[in-house]
Amino acid sequence: MKNRIIRAIAGSFILISLLLAMYVDERWLWFTAFVGANLLQSSLTKWCLMEDILTKFGVKE
Repeated sequence: MKNRIIRAIAGSFILISLLLAMYVDERWLWFTAFVGANLLQSSLTKWCLMEDILTKFGVKE
């Protein structure tokens, strides 16, 4: 359950930031890069901040 939520949040952040970059300001691409870097870091270290946040909100595996 948690993995699906994390993927949905990451995908939503990327799509929203791309739309903001297209229609508001291209500096929103930095947020896209941050999300991508966080996903890469998570795959290498097996630690994800969003997973910790969801755990604190009571989301079960």
